[in-house]
Amino acid sequence: MHEYLAASRYIDFDHPLVSTKAAELARGTADKTEIARRCFEFVRDHIRHSWDFRLNPVTCCASDVLLHGTGYCYAKSHLLAALLRANGIPAGLCYQRLSVGDDNSAPFCLHGLNAVYLDGFGWYRIDARGNKPGVAADFCPPTEVLAFALRPPHECDLPGIHAEPLAVVTDILERCSDVAEVITNLPDVAP
Repeated sequence: MHEYLAASRYIDFDHPLVSTKAAELARGTADKTEIARRCFEFVRDHIRHSWDFRLNPVTCCASDVLLHGTGYCYAKSHLLAALLRANGIPAGLCYQRLSVGDDNSAPFCLHGLNAVYLDGFGWYRIDARGNKPGVAADFCPPTEVLAFALRPPHECDLPGIHAEPLAVVTDILERCSDVAEVITNLPDVAP
């Protein structure tokens, strides 16, 4: 579990902004499931999805997401992992491969979400992308309530729980200077 509790370049919970927010979210309880719920709801409800709100700058590391209050799903998952890890809760990154359009065909892109390890439940996936009409993710273990339902046969969950973000994700977020540039270069990998 060590790798799912570690600070890193993108999951930088050792940054004062992130560690302070993590402590604030945990205040008044030692219950790890309650802390995880608070962290999830904070990122889902208070960090704006970059494309939904057309907000710049493009963020990648957790501290920048928190500082600017915006991020694509990938960046929001970096912040959520950082807040959870800062509170001693193992957290990783997961990805879904989704169709960009409504017809369940190419082109495809990755969608970033999290997995959190909760006593009594084990690994539990959560999606703090941000709710909007047609998207209603929630925290209600053991039931997963993710932002997007997969549409087989082409959409899928990528295997594994990653301790660090995929390079294809961080490369796009660091290379693009505007949210519109990200939307035309969404990361993808073959399943």
